[in-house]
Formats: sequence, C-alpha cells, structure tokens
Amino acid sequence: MTQTTEAATAVPPQRRTRVHRAWFVAAVTFVTIIGAAAFRSLPGLLFDPLHEEYGWSRGTIGAAVSVNLALYGLTAPFAAALMDRFGIRRIVAAALTVIALGSGLTVWMTAPWQLMLCWGVLVGLGSGSMALAFAATVTNRWFTERRGLVSGILTAASASGQLIFLPLLSWLVEKHDWRPAAVTVALAALAVVPFVWLLLRDHPADVGLAPYGARQFVPKPAPVPGAARRAVGVLLSAVRTGPFWLLAGTFAICGASTNGLIQTHFVPAAHDHGMPVTAAASLLAVIGVFDVAGTIASGWFTDRFEPRRLLAVYYALRGVSLLFLPMLLAPSVHPPMIFFIVFYGLDWVATVPPTLALCREQYGEDSAIVFGWVLASHQVGAAAVAWLGGVARDTFGAYDVVWYASGALCAAAALMALVIRRQPRALVAAA
Repeated sequence: MTQTTEAATAVPPQRRTRVHRAWFVAAVTFVTIIGAAAFRSLPGLLFDPLHEEYGWSRGTIGAAVSVNLALYGLTAPFAAALMDRFGIRRIVAAALTVIALGSGLTVWMTAPWQLMLCWGVLVGLGSGSMALAFAATVTNRWFTERRGLVSGILTAASASGQLIFLPLLSWLVEKHDWRPAAVTVALAALAVVPFVWLLLRDHPADVGLAPYGARQFVPKPAPVPGAARRAVGVLLSAVRTGPFWLLAGTFAICGASTNGLIQTHFVPAAHDHGMPVTAAASLLAVIGVFDVAGTIASGWFTDRFEPRRLLAVYYALRGVSLLFLPMLLAPSVHPPMIFFIVFYGLDWVATVPPTLALCREQYGEDSAIVFGWVLASHQVGAAAVAWLGGVARDTFGAYDVVWYASGALCAAAALMALVIRRQPRALVAAA
C-alpha cells in the first residue's frame, strides 16, 4: 500500500453535516462548466461577420470550428487521465486559462490559419479538458447515489452557459463587432479560475468524507502515473468490445445533430431566411432554457428506467423534429418554430445521462476515460457537420440537405441504442 493511500485511510470517518460536501463540489463544477460554456455560444455568430470582414468562405470558417469541436472531444479522455494523475483542480484551472488565451488572441488575427490556431487549437484543447469527462469524473468520485441526477445537472451547465451568454454575445456582435464578444468569452473563462482553485476539491477523502450515498469511507487513490498511456490503454481495451462502437456511433450522431448542426448553423440558416441574428440567437438561448429541464429530467429517468430505451426514444424524436425544420424557417418567429425550439431543447443533451450510465455499466472504474473517448466521437461527428454544413451552404445555397441527412442519422442512432447488450447483474454490481 502506498503512502498516499495509507494517509487517506487514516482520515477519520465522515463528519455529520446538514448538506453533504459533494453537493457543494457539484455546484462549483456547475459554475465552472457555465464559465467554460461561454465560448460555445460564439462560433455560430462568427460566420457572417468574418465572411463580410475578411471574405473567408463559410467552409473555411467552418473548418476552424470543426478543429475546435474535434479537439474538444479528442482531448477529453487524456484530460480525464490527467485528473487522476495531477488532480481535478489543477487541470481545470489550466484549461480555463488556455480558453481565455485562445479567445483573447483572436482579436488580432488577420489570416485563416490564425483563426484555426486560436479558436480551433487553443480553445479546442482548453475546452476539451473542461468537457463532460470532467463532469463524469466529479460524479464518479463524489457520488455513489443520485449519479444519474447529478450527471444530468452538470450536463445542463453547458446549456446554462449558452443561455447566459448567447443573447449578450449576439448583441455585442450586432452592435459593437465580434471582437468585444471574443474578449467577453476570455474574461468569463478567467473569472471562473479563482472559484475552481479555492473551492473545488479532488476527492471526498481530502475533506474527510465518504462519497455521497456510500456506506463506508473510501480512501483517496494514489496518483495514477502515465496519463497518456492509461488513456490509450483503456481505449485499446474498449475498442475490442461491441458496446463501445455502438455508444461511440450513437454519440457521434448526437454531436452531429447538436453542436455541429444546430449550434453552429442554425443562426446563419435562419438569417438566410430573413430572420435577424439577435432573434435567431435568442431562439438558441431558449433551447438552452429547456435543455436544462430536459437534461435534469433525463438524469432522473436514468436512475429509474432502462437507459437503452431512453436513448432510442431521444434519438427517434430528434430525427423527426429535424425533418420538419426546413418548413419552419421564416423571417419572423412563429408558434410552430417555438414548438420546435422547445421540443429540441428538451432533447438537446438528454442523451448524456443514459450514455454515462451505460459506460459505467459496461466499463466500471475506467468509465470516465471510456466516456471521454465516446465524447471524442461526439465531437468528431460535430466537427464533420460543422465543416460539411458550411460546404453544403456554399455549394447548394441552402441548408436543407443537411437537415434531412441529420434526421436520417438520428433514426439510425435510435436503432443502434436498442442493440447495446446488457451486462450481467453481478458485473454491474461489482462495477
């Protein structure tokens, strides 16, 4: 037994408190993800301003966004392993600083490669370390009960960040150019760093507590060396199993139909039909409102119902709604469009809690890293559609083909979710 483990075991049993410390850690995590989510509100607002100012094609701008989205996902499993090695607090604080640096530097860019470097690479790497693998790590360490609910709440933090910042950023872009909006994102990320450093803790044992819902004290594990090697090793083990490919495939379609499609292209698509940018951005903010409710409800459902069936329902309904979207876009906001926005908001990332639950069921202690790789597929799908959507707009002059193709992909994801095999009960209990 290592010295670290012995020291952790020597910590006295958990203290009695009115509210378990795990809920405070979850609250700090929620606020942290909100701060990091500010950057995700901006890319869809940059297409027209950058196209008009620099003459860059929408495909070029979409390529930079796709690099950002791809790195957001590909960084996640390594970030989860680094959190096991160096602690959650250090990795998250560093990630927020990198996000602020990348966003702030964009105000001086003059060439597409600089957009690719600042917004694509730097913000992509920083945000990847703040991805849902962070939420999964906090949930796994601090909770043994209510994991579905907590994962739903933390997932909803991204939507809350969008809700808070999107109307402000769209107003800044329209009234004062896109540069003040980029600076606002940088300042928002930096503002969260002190909260992370002062309030976040890596493990319940650091404060002498058992995880929420645990019947006995859990010692803090020793730091795991070789973060990159462990992340790759977990991947090599997971790819030998069928459930991994089904989870990765469904989540790739999830990313394609949310971050890659609606978040990136809804505002310019609505603007093509004569809708003001601020009105379209406000509709995305409304998606954020209902996403919070939908994701938290999905976490509650995941604690009580079969996650495979939940995923199938979510993807099927999403696909149907996308098929109707081309008929709803118009110069003004009308009731059918509002219904679509509410419906899509409820379903936006409702897929995350059941996907997390299936990762825990299938892969046990490695589930956070496996989920990081599954999230990587989510962002690869998002990146592909962020780029292809821009190319389709340049080629066909409209987005219709993208909406229809994404609806068909969601139908395929519903079928894939239903065939994920169940783990034997004994193995699930052991995990």
